[in-house]
This record gives sequence, C-alpha cells and structure tokens, in this order.
Amino acid sequence: FVLAGLAQNVEIRRDRHGIPHITAKTDRDAHFALGYVHAQDRLWQMDFHRRLGAGRLSEVIGPPTLRTDRYMRTLGLHRLAEESVRRMPPDMRSAVDAYTAGVNAYLESRNGAWPLEFYLLRYRPEPWKPADSLVWGRLMGINLSRNWHEEVLRSRIIKSLGAAAAQTLLPKYPMDGPRSLASLAGFAPNPVASGSASNGWAITGPRTRDGTPLLANDPHLRFRTPALWYLVNIQAPGLALTGATVPGVPFLVLGHNQHIAWGVTSAETDVQDLFVERIDPSDRDWYRTPEGARPFTTRQEIIRVRGDKDSHLTVRETRHGPVISDVIPSLDGLVQSGHVLSLATPALHPDDRTSEALYRLGKAEGWIPFRDALKKWHTPHVNFLYADALGKVGLISPARIPVRYSGDGELPAEGWSGEFDWAGMVPFDDLPQSIGPAAGYVANANNPTVPADYRFSLGRFRTPGYRARRLDGLIKATEKHDMESTSAIQNDLVSVAGQDMLRVLLQTAPRSEKAGQVYALLRAWDGTMARHIPQPLIFAAWVRALDRRLFADELGPIYADYRGLNTQSMKTVLGRDKSWCDNTTTPGTESCDDQVALALEDALTELTERFGGEITRWQWGDAHQVRFDHPVLGRLPWIGSWFNVRLPSDGGPYTLNRGMIRVNNDSAPYASVHGAAYRAVYDLADLGNSRYMVAPGQSGNWFSSHYDDMADAWRNQGFISLKSPGEDAGLLVLRPKPVR
Repeated sequence: FVLAGLAQNVEIRRDRHGIPHITAKTDRDAHFALGYVHAQDRLWQMDFHRRLGAGRLSEVIGPPTLRTDRYMRTLGLHRLAEESVRRMPPDMRSAVDAYTAGVNAYLESRNGAWPLEFYLLRYRPEPWKPADSLVWGRLMGINLSRNWHEEVLRSRIIKSLGAAAAQTLLPKYPMDGPRSLASLAGFAPNPVASGSASNGWAITGPRTRDGTPLLANDPHLRFRTPALWYLVNIQAPGLALTGATVPGVPFLVLGHNQHIAWGVTSAETDVQDLFVERIDPSDRDWYRTPEGARPFTTRQEIIRVRGDKDSHLTVRETRHGPVISDVIPSLDGLVQSGHVLSLATPALHPDDRTSEALYRLGKAEGWIPFRDALKKWHTPHVNFLYADALGKVGLISPARIPVRYSGDGELPAEGWSGEFDWAGMVPFDDLPQSIGPAAGYVANANNPTVPADYRFSLGRFRTPGYRARRLDGLIKATEKHDMESTSAIQNDLVSVAGQDMLRVLLQTAPRSEKAGQVYALLRAWDGTMARHIPQPLIFAAWVRALDRRLFADELGPIYADYRGLNTQSMKTVLGRDKSWCDNTTTPGTESCDDQVALALEDALTELTERFGGEITRWQWGDAHQVRFDHPVLGRLPWIGSWFNVRLPSDGGPYTLNRGMIRVNNDSAPYASVHGAAYRAVYDLADLGNSRYMVAPGQSGNWFSSHYDDMADAWRNQGFISLKSPGEDAGLLVLRPKPVR
C-alpha cells in the first residue's frame, strides 16, 4: 500500500493469531503503522469508544443510549481531551499525529467492506482526530473509581438503617489482610532506594531460578467482544515495545520495552467526592460558596438522537465540578429541595497528562525514568508493578489523590461551607512506592498498598483480601520461581472465600436428605472453582441465597442496589452482629444457624429447577459461562447471540483466575462477566520468552477467524509468544506516497 504520511517503508507481519509485528525505521512511522493496524482490526470498536466518551452514541443507536450521552456530555470528557491535545509537548504530539494519520490512511485507502457494525447500524465513521485518542483515558479515570456510587448507597443505608448498619454492610478492608507495602520505610523521595480488580506481582532475581526478575499481570475488567486489549510487537530505532494496547490509544498500555516491564492493578483509592451544593434562594442560577453566592457555569449541549428529536441539555458546573444530579434520575430524593449534587474528581481536571505518561513509559530505561514518567500520571488510580533487566522490581501508585480539609469522602459533603473542600493533592514523593523490597517481591490483588498508619486517607478499600492472601501464600510457598510456577499462580482456581465460608455451613445440621448429600460433597471439596464439578455451583448458590436471607428484609428496596457476594459482611453478621439473622418480615425469630441451613435449601431448590435433580451431574461451568458479549450487536433480537462468545469457564469471584459473577442478574446469576481478558508473564532474562494471552481474539471483525480463536486457549490457561511472527507470517508493506 502506498500511503501519504509515511517517511519510509514499514513492514507489518501477522502471526497465526493475526497479531501484527511492526518493523519501522522511525518512531513516527511506527506510530503511523499502529494506527493503521488498529483501524484494520478494530475500527468500529474505536468509533464506539470515542462516541461513548464524547456522548454521541445516540446519533447512531438512538434513544436507548440517550441517558448515557447526557451523563457524558455533563462530564465533558471529550472537551477535556481536546484541551489535553493543546497542551501536548511537541514530541508526543508528533506521535499522536502520526497515529491519527495512520488511522485516517486506512479509512481513505480501504478497498473492502466496512466492519459489519457499520452496515447493521447504517452509518459510516468520521475521520479520526487526536482528541479521540485521549478520551479513553478520561473515561477509564471515571469508570475505575466509582466511589460516588458508594457514597450514594451508604447515604441511603444510613438514612434507612443507621450508621452502624452501613459499617456492617460496607466494611473496610480487614486490618490483618495483606498489604503490598508493609512499611513506609525506604519510600521515595530517594528514587534509587525506593481500580473495574487485578492481580500483579514482580519477583526479584534471588527468588527466581535464573536469577533475573519475573513480572506477572492480569488486569480484571468487564468481558467484551471485541476484546479491550490488542496485542502488538513494535520494533523501530530506539523503540521496542511488546504487549497490550487499546485500539484508539497510540501507546503501549501494558508490556515491556527492551529494558523494563510493567503491569497495573486497580488501586481502589477514593478520588471522587460528591458535594451537596445549596442553590441561592434569591436566584436559582447561583449557588452558595464560602465567599457568598456564585453563578453556575453553564453550557448548552445538543445531542442528536437517531429516529427522534434532538435532546437539549443545559450543563451546570460548580467550583467542585459538574452537577450530575441534573442527569441521573436515581439521585432524586438524596438531597433536599433547593440543593444539587456536583462531582469532584481529578479525572475532570484540564491539566491531565496521563497520556504523556504512557508515551514516556515506553521509552523508560530504568526505575528513575519510569518513576519520572509516572509523575505525569493523573488518572485512573492504579498500582504499577515494575521489573527491569538489571534485577530491580518495584511498585508505585501514582495518580492524583485528594487531600481533604475535613471528612473522609465516604458521604456526600456540604459544598457551601468549604469545610470539606480539597486542600490539594498528595505530594508525589508521599505516594505509595517501593523499589528493591526486602521480601524479594512486590504483589497486589487490589489490597491496600500502605500500612494502616499511612498519614493520608486513601479511602475505604472494598476488596476483602481473599485473592491477596492466596497470592501472598503461593509466592512464599515456592523458594525459586520460574515461568511455570508464575503462570500456575496466575491460573490458580482455589477460593479462600470458599474455604472460609464453607466452615460456617458445615457447622450446622442439614435440614433435608438432599442437603445431607451436599454436605458430603462439600466436605470433600478444597475450594477449587473448577468448571467440571458441582461444588462451586452449590457454594455460589448458597452464598447468594444467604446474602438475600441476611440483608433483603432490612434493606427493602435498597437491597437491589446493594445485592452482592459480600462474604466479609456475612462473616461479621454471623460472628458478632447476629441481629441481622432474624427475618423482620416473619412472626418468628430466626437464628443464624437457621438462615445458614435454610439458605442451602433455597440454593438446592433453585439449582434443581435450573439443572435437574441429579446433584452429581451439576457442573459449575454450566452456569459459569464466560460472556464475551458484543456491547451493541449482542443485544439485537434473533441474531444477537451470533456476535457473543460464550463458553463454560473456571474460577470465581475470589480466585486468582477470576471470574466475577453478577448475582443480581436473576436470569444468569453465575455467568462470568468480569475478569482477566489479558494475561502476561514477562521474563526479564529473555523478554522474547515472555507469555501473553488475550481473549476472545485479536480481531473485531466477526467474519475473521481471529474474532474468537484464542477464547478456548484462554479458558484452558494457555499462552502465546510474541517473539517472532513465524515463517508463515503474512506480510504487508506500507510505502510512503511520493511527494510531487
């Protein structure tokens, strides 16, 4: 192909999985080629993501997405992305412009059919713009820190049941749970000595068989098809990048260059606050501040809606952030008349430089430049795992974390007094970070990265710590790790939650003959969430039923928002807060033992209706099907199932090989909807020996053999190499268009 925008020839070789191996002679041409292959394989996904971030889905989908668009327009993510483009340093702008040119070169030179989604939805993509590449980072900054939703839920629980109930139902991380950094001793500022769930760990040379570090990472996000992640190998002078990109984003997100490897886990830090703003009673276009009344900043948004009239929206902003109660009906009733709710988060700050941090990471040659790059990381709040070829491993939690004058951010705070305002951000040198840990490894499974006496508030960590306990134990159990032992940890199926909660059940007496059969099965179970056995299914159904029996009566209509598998809350209730065990809707008084045993009866009734009466024929995988669903086409009547990729899978909510379920989905409460669609183990002794897996496939084209060709290997804990495309690789040469 002869294309305008290239300086020299670029070779793109596709391996047997359709993964591109790009060889370019300049950095700029490499980014051009990345944009080209992203557009080749994931064009509709790229367009979907930019429309989502810009609040423009309704233009092509219609009224069903209008509520989402109104929320996104209120946040103004695309406007902020445009501002970030204006602030880019020249070298980064050159890379982004090259990527943009590569995407548009594909649009202009394409001689085949458009992706199927464009035909079925009857529209065509617009040219790509630099801001389209930056909006995804803003969107992830919002989605990976959803604390404001918990503020709302906590407020409703307190209003209905009181503060003590909220503490039971939304507990903090256990004090005795693993912490990634046990002490702040040795933290930076000496740089040489130093959220959606994820696993990540890095092991130093003295604890590996070949004496060099290993780094493993598997970020957990909602399963989708096309996959979020896109594998690539890029080679150019001064640039050697291998790992996972996100279509639409010009830079490597996870992976390695020739010097270092990195991965991320969600930090679950509270970086969102809701503020209750008091409207000035004398003028509803003004609101109260510590200095007196101030006018709302307003802007008008027009949302085109396919098949319907345009939607007009007046966005109001305060000194804290946009007023989201104007566009979220579920917030009605949370505040009194004459008040509104605004959202404060660093993800909406105009000076965000996170995309530049990604660009610099790809060029970092050691810990110091790696750390310097992350000084520009604003959002989302994640933990970065680090390893280099010189033997160092480390962890750093960058991003902006607010320092509040008062309060802890757990409830909506009054916005007119200034008492709960943000005083600033935690200084970078005070953020959690460590290099060369004494234990010989760093590890994180969404557990806190700081000791309990850390002087800044990071919020209420929601993850109960089961995966962290299992990860820590497995690393310690092997004296010298290698690629095999590290991969085995990543694919571990043992549920510590299952082991813990099972003791509660087996201490009670069975209430039926069938329950007695189940007790015998469960006593022989070690907590392994394997897809071909019945015990994981029985366990999950029992915990789901127990959750309902313990909390539904007290919570009433709030239960629909709370409902989940919060085993930490259940253990609190069953251990020391037993008043929850009595069902307030019945005349009798139920004990905790009653509810534990009756929940099993509920579970057995449900499973018998779903899967028949022969218990030994039940299989976890029959219910725990992984759902790689298409976000739009997968919802179409009659043909939607054609575009979804589903298959029985292992794992569960609390296993390292995670398969999160949505128990509030009554039609498919045990389906696997959230987990690690990308897994990698990086070998710093020979980075070409590193292992990768992405699911369900590399291509977003439904007609391609690579749409779902890695799903089964992913399900069976397989991996691939990106060292070489292989002798039978297909070759595409991009040539520069002569200048006339």
